[in-house]
Amino acid sequence: MRLATTLLAAVLVSATFFMATSPAEAKCTRLAFSVNDYGKVGPTKDAKDLLDKYISKWTAEKGISNYRTGKKDVTCELFLDFIVFDEYTCRAEASVCW
Repeated sequence: MRLATTLLAAVLVSATFFMATSPAEAKCTRLAFSVNDYGKVGPTKDAKDLLDKYISKWTAEKGISNYRTGKKDVTCELFLDFIVFDEYTCRAEASVCW
């Protein structure tokens, strides 16, 4: 009986340790970058690329060296509607956790 109690206590201590260091304690924020340009493909790609650069700069300024970037979401809205060409504003967003 004493061995079972000791084993149960060890399991509970281990579970508490892993819960205390879980990803739930990670700090996260959502960062974004917008680009306005002709067409839709160009500003979508540029917004993603510039978001990566912005995340690198932002984390460096905060002294964060170990971080994870989540999936990038891109939304585009028509800015100017010309008959021959269109201009879009595309916004790339991603969660950054450290």
